[in-house]
Amino acid sequence: MGEEKRVHLSKKAPEAYAALRSFSSTVGRLAAEAGIDARLREIVQIHASQLNGCAYCVRVHVDAAVKAGLDADVIAQIATWRESGVFDERERAALEVTESFTFIHEDGISDEVYDRAGGILSEAEYVALSWVLVAINAFNRVAIAGRYPVPPRGPAPATAPHEHGGESA
Repeated sequence: MGEEKRVHLSKKAPEAYAALRSFSSTVGRLAAEAGIDARLREIVQIHASQLNGCAYCVRVHVDAAVKAGLDADVIAQIATWRESGVFDERERAALEVTESFTFIHEDGISDEVYDRAGGILSEAEYVALSWVLVAINAFNRVAIAGRYPVPPRGPAPATAPHEHGGESA
């Protein structure tokens, strides 16, 4: 990616960004009322951000996921959820819906995905999850268009050598 400066949309149109943040707060409340807990919200927001290639939002939601109690193993498995055994049936349905919403321009929400998710998620959960996905996809587009930076956090703490598959910071 080039180093040219991009317009920072949230700074150049703060009233529009404030509206998006307000929308996101409303969506978060709707999700909580529907029984979509912070763990599930963060899992789908990380995955949508991964799929969109939004490093900025991945970082924001990984940090939020850690605060919500997700550990490094679960977070690392999000990108490979189909092959992983760490997600329950509800989370797997939500991750599949996430992919359909993120790539909605390809096939929409197929009847198969809709029916499978509808057999697992309640209507209220599906509606709330859908709005969460609309919101995160909007934030992804703002951050990607503006090339919001994701600099290193600083030097990693020294750790003992470990085998592939071991824990690391």
